[in-house]
Amino acid sequence: MSKQKQKMPFGSLKISLRKSVLAAAAALGFYAVGPTPARADFRVCNATQNLVGVAIGYRARAGWISEGWWHIDASSCKTLIEGPLESRYYYLYAEDAARGGRWEGEIEMCVADKEFKIAGVNDCFARGFQRAGFQEHDTGEQENWMVQLTDGPTPDPTAANGAAAVTGTPNP
Repeated sequence: MSKQKQKMPFGSLKISLRKSVLAAAAALGFYAVGPTPARADFRVCNATQNLVGVAIGYRARAGWISEGWWHIDASSCKTLIEGPLESRYYYLYAEDAARGGRWEGEIEMCVADKEFKIAGVNDCFARGFQRAGFQEHDTGEQENWMVQLTDGPTPDPTAANGAAAVTGTPNP
């Protein structure tokens, strides 16, 4: 017994063909747009050969916040803030776990020995915290930003391209 082919009505063929063409066009359009845009965030990359502890400070709706510690292995990066940045200025403090050096700045904020999230920057000692000098990073209202911690001489952060800043040698 031979099997008979079912004939597809011409209208169904046209709809099926149209769906295939639309699906192909959609797929090509997806690839023509190019790669997906970079995720917005605040990242710190450790270009040293040692483990580094990092704390960040920023102004939130409720006031100043400092938080840490992120442990960043040698030659690796970590995201400290996920999503588009909501502030123009962020403040960073980091310590080299092996050599004890620090990447620091002029802006004093509170830190703690263990993992912390501290509201406010005043009366650190009276509230049971330590005080550390954080380095200011002007993101220029970019949605993402990357700081690279290095062992070498401090490069000019304004020379970095796009949304990147670079800090230099930790202070012993």
